[in-house]
Amino acid sequence: MSDVTTDLTTSSGLAEHLGEVQVVDCREPYEWHAGRIDGSIHIPLNSILAGAIGQLDPQKTTVVVCRSGNRSELATLMLRARGFEAFNLAHGLEEWADQGRPLTTPEGDQGHVA
Repeated sequence: MSDVTTDLTTSSGLAEHLGEVQVVDCREPYEWHAGRIDGSIHIPLNSILAGAIGQLDPQKTTVVVCRSGNRSELATLMLRARGFEAFNLAHGLEEWADQGRPLTTPEGDQGHVA
């Protein structure tokens, strides 16, 4: 597991350690395509609830994101129950974007929170 000591539930904490954690975006596909944190892994909440963990590394610290932090809170609990060191990004991508942090699209353009 990680030795990250920063509060990974905040946008600033995640931004500081973005290269050291795996970011899971649990939003719906249309939201994911509109804008996401570059390098994040898309696993919709329903898939996580059904047991899908895709290509996640259980040894790597995980931060789960959604639009506002509600869906990702549930996804975080599910991942913790499966043995992951997981954190919920409180206030979600809305706060991330409000603080001027970038979101990208699949084409590499500037994204937005949908």
